[in-house]
Amino acid sequence: MSASLFTAAARRGAHRASLPSRLWRLDLPRHSSVSAPHLSPGDRLAGRLQSVAVGTALLTAAALVYCHVSQPVHMDGDAAIQGPPSRPKRATKAAVQHDVPRPASDSKYGSKEDVQKAIEELRKAIPREGAVNTDTAVLQLYGSSDKSYHPASPHSVVIHPESTEEVVEVVNVAGKYRIPIVPYSGATSLEGHFSGYPEGSICIDVSGMNKILEIHENDSDLICQAGARWEDINRTLEEKGIPLFFPLDPGPGATIGGMIGTGCSGTNAVRYGTARGEWFLNVTVVLPNGKVIKTRRRARKSSAGIDMTKLFIGAEGTLGIVTEATLRLAPIIPTKVAMAQFPDVEHAVSAVQEILNTPAGPHIQCVELLDDHMMKAIADAGLVSETYPIHDTLFFKIQGDPSAIDSTARTVQDIVAKHRSMYFKFATTADEAEELWESRKYALMSTIESEEDARCWTTDVCVPVSKLPELVCETKKDLEESKLKSTIVGHVGDGNFHAFILFKRDDELKAVSDAVHRLVHRAIALDGTCTGEHGVGIGKREYLMEELGPDTVELMWTIKQAIDPLDIMNPGKLYPDMSKDDMSLRV
Repeated sequence: MSASLFTAAARRGAHRASLPSRLWRLDLPRHSSVSAPHLSPGDRLAGRLQSVAVGTALLTAAALVYCHVSQPVHMDGDAAIQGPPSRPKRATKAAVQHDVPRPASDSKYGSKEDVQKAIEELRKAIPREGAVNTDTAVLQLYGSSDKSYHPASPHSVVIHPESTEEVVEVVNVAGKYRIPIVPYSGATSLEGHFSGYPEGSICIDVSGMNKILEIHENDSDLICQAGARWEDINRTLEEKGIPLFFPLDPGPGATIGGMIGTGCSGTNAVRYGTARGEWFLNVTVVLPNGKVIKTRRRARKSSAGIDMTKLFIGAEGTLGIVTEATLRLAPIIPTKVAMAQFPDVEHAVSAVQEILNTPAGPHIQCVELLDDHMMKAIADAGLVSETYPIHDTLFFKIQGDPSAIDSTARTVQDIVAKHRSMYFKFATTADEAEELWESRKYALMSTIESEEDARCWTTDVCVPVSKLPELVCETKKDLEESKLKSTIVGHVGDGNFHAFILFKRDDELKAVSDAVHRLVHRAIALDGTCTGEHGVGIGKREYLMEELGPDTVELMWTIKQAIDPLDIMNPGKLYPDMSKDDMSLRV
């Protein structure tokens, strides 16, 4: 049923609801001069029979209107379910069984023959050379990651679109044959976000859609395609002499589409916030039904309805494919770097809390914690020009005009001294600042290089800042007792930290996985989250029921089913499995 018909049906329902009073006045007038005792028995019986007939007709009409308008409605207005609607049964909390995995959806995807038909149709729809790739090695490469140890499968085909219109072609073909779609761009995610679907999937690689379409310097924003990398955006602004930058800074190589999908942040989050702030003014999205929407206009703020942009931030490609975005930019502010070392994490974190709550707090652009194991790994790897003593260490970026930087640096130095800092260094020149920040820049690479032939499992959690020392200390103790070599780096101003856990043999992988599980449960128990910035993907979906609760998970599934009733958008990611009693939600 179209949206206009839906509106018309609702109006008809409202119209019919008003009929009883009119019929009563028209057919059974009650005058002040006439009362029931003056009517004859025959007149009274006729009146009652007429009332019964009118009431029966109205009830029938109301039931028909209710059945007509109460079908589940898909985003394009078409009823997603034909036939009598089934009411979702609300499960009690006692009925939720966390240890009983259920399939993400009862829907069945296309057969192998359907996949081949879809590929042939895609070759015709996008005939450009290289746009449709079925090379076995490529399918394997795009369906897995050497940075992730979660389940992975090769895709059936990889598509390289160059425009929103070509993405629409892919989505329409996928919907026609019910083939899962998996978005791909920078391939920097760590939780299995772009793993292929086992029964066959279409991978949409938007990394070629990497153009900056418009720059509005006077409005401090720009419009770009989803495949643009954040470093390239900032480099372009610098080359054009525009004194603005995009402040979200996740891992190198991350693209705008992936940053939106995972709700990313980075080292600048203590000053500039995360992707869930106002840095994405709007996004252009191809929905599962092939429609293209733009979530809002380019105005800096808007209170016009639900913020649809936020709906797609952190959705990990499960609600649609982001193809363009409008980014808000920030002015470039002079920056200097400082470092302080402490006897333990508790003193380091307490110093940060005090600094951020002073007038100097807004001048702190970054504050990063590298634990003593990380400082040793940096020294052992030999990738930086200067190494420092092996202690828990804070690295600061301080921004502002020269007087603000000097004042903030003095405040930082005074406060860290109160918290038993043994060593403080402030870089007075740009070269010194770059050299000092090298330790933070090469943290992950140094961890890997510190152990020959080692592999690294990277994970992140986030807790209230006051709980971070407890979490870090318990985690370090756990890893040591498990005889696992690890390092920790944290965005300490946010309570977010990363654990880099090293292993060499496959038989060590289970011990690493178990340690990660304990870390996540520990963070949630401290009122934290299973992921501060990496996203959920495959690796963290099992924790969302514990973190968010069954009712919130049910609401997430409700939104997913409303927008993607065929469940073709990146299935098996993000959404935790529901218990058997909750499966009616997705029928």
